[in-house]
Amino acid sequence: MRNVEATGEFVWNLVTRPLAERMNLTSTGVAPEVDEYDLAGLTPRPSRLVSAARVAESPVSFECRATKIMQLAKADGALLETWMVLGEVVGVHIDQAFLQDGVYDTAAARPILRGGGPADYYEISKSTLFQMRRPG
Repeated sequence: MRNVEATGEFVWNLVTRPLAERMNLTSTGVAPEVDEYDLAGLTPRPSRLVSAARVAESPVSFECRATKIMQLAKADGALLETWMVLGEVVGVHIDQAFLQDGVYDTAAARPILRGGGPADYYEISKSTLFQMRRPG
């Protein structure tokens, strides 16, 4: 968040099941001078449109310019040490291996998502896919 405040830019990188443990290492509370890429064994790759590097191992990356940084609060208004950063996507990188007839195959990349609790995550897979068209 401090880097986003300083530069106005960031990169969102899709976390996949093969990257899960390394992603988790990047949440370690370390000093600002510690390189999280080195800490997690990840490779920085230059972005095209923003100064922040992207994760070379991630199959999908969004280069972003910050539009809003918000400190979150409790219902009583007391501020939390938790922040939300929103941004405009100005560049997209997708590994061609995950495009089928020009359409991104979400499940093929094996993305993960937070599931609540202190440690729960879920992997998106083909076995949980269903389709639902919007009415009308």
